[in-house]
Amino acid sequence: MNQFLTGRSFYVFTYGCQMNEHDSERIVGMLEACGAHRTDVFEDSEIVIFMTCCVREAADVRLRGQVNSIKNVPLPRTSELKKRVVCIGGCIGQRDGQQLIDDMHHVDVVFGTQNIERLPYLINGVLSRGGHIAEVQEESDTFSTDLPSKREHDWAAWLPITVGCNNFCTYCIVPYVRGRERSRAIESVVADAQALVAEGVQEITLLGQNVNSYGRDLYGEPRFADVLKGVAATGVPRLRFATSHPKDLTDEVIEAFGTLGNLMPALHLPVQSGSDAILKRMHRSYTVEHYLGLIDKLRAACPDISLSTDIIVGFPGETEEDFQATYDLVEKVGYSQVFTFIYSPREGTPAAKMKDDTPRSVIQERFERLVQMVQDKAYEQNQRFADRTLDVLVEGVSQRNDSIIAGRSPHNAMVHAPIPEGKTIEQLKGTIIPVHVDEAKTWYLSGTVVE
Repeated sequence: MNQFLTGRSFYVFTYGCQMNEHDSERIVGMLEACGAHRTDVFEDSEIVIFMTCCVREAADVRLRGQVNSIKNVPLPRTSELKKRVVCIGGCIGQRDGQQLIDDMHHVDVVFGTQNIERLPYLINGVLSRGGHIAEVQEESDTFSTDLPSKREHDWAAWLPITVGCNNFCTYCIVPYVRGRERSRAIESVVADAQALVAEGVQEITLLGQNVNSYGRDLYGEPRFADVLKGVAATGVPRLRFATSHPKDLTDEVIEAFGTLGNLMPALHLPVQSGSDAILKRMHRSYTVEHYLGLIDKLRAACPDISLSTDIIVGFPGETEEDFQATYDLVEKVGYSQVFTFIYSPREGTPAAKMKDDTPRSVIQERFERLVQMVQDKAYEQNQRFADRTLDVLVEGVSQRNDSIIAGRSPHNAMVHAPIPEGKTIEQLKGTIIPVHVDEAKTWYLSGTVVE
């Protein structure tokens, strides 16, 4: 069925969340299993796949600009195809379907979040018969973990435990493009983790749109703490997870940060706003008091924990008082990292219908004020690592200097250090090494490898 893929070259553009990154790894695995090969640069490809995100409007604009920009890029000289096969998947593919082909006539294949296993067949159909194919389905009985995978790094792995989301935050498109929440059985998750550890994986990141509600559909109650214990027991050196919803973060999960030695002391806990009024309009289902109570519990369980969050500035109806409450929360919590966004309406969400007359200049000024606070607090948080020795998982070299190691601390801080004399980056990549921190910057730590 896939004979037309044999020998073909392909390239994957990936945008958005870790779930998209994992789906892209599955796509690479499937296409290579069909005899195709991945290229390092787009220009050498005969097939290009865009794995898209539609959480923010900028993602739509970027996709259309990039898809249109490749129309006139020539195929590799060795290819006998008449044109490059262009495929769009992920959340925008799920949301827009056939409309993408109608709008951009050089798009050949559109698929969604629920049928990535069909991509080789869809590409094969275009290669053998020509034409355009849009195939999107609303639900799936399978998990992408059932598909072949080609991981980006041998030493790190994404491990999905749930797909979909049931929360319906008023600003978010995810439940509409990823479907309802479904959990994998604990036994399957742990078995996958055991296999990854046997392959030498140093770090596993458990994935879900809301990992904290894991198991509610299967077991009648959240059992994420049991997943953490089961995966930790495999002996994986490093365990992380993303993403957490504050309303479902249980005491058992919080306690795990103090009892599981391989659960890394870093947590991304999106707050979105520091105003109860805005949180209610967002349908976040928790209060600022509840959120701050979680922070207190986390720091009691793991005093050295690093915290990160997401914040939306300019949500419809946000007043200066609402914004100040968010600003005060960031100052009080002291995050190591904050992902700040100016609100972007997404068609099909309740928030898109909410009216707001706040001038853009006011929203921009608030945003810039918050960014400055975020930077100040990040620098302050990083100072606790100065003159400490941290275990660093080496990922590669610095983008600016290939003689400098780039790796991650247990707290998820970027760490730079010169490559030790007599060592190469290929020897160090994927290993965990001790680094003494000589200087703590705002966004990274700089130090020396301890030999």
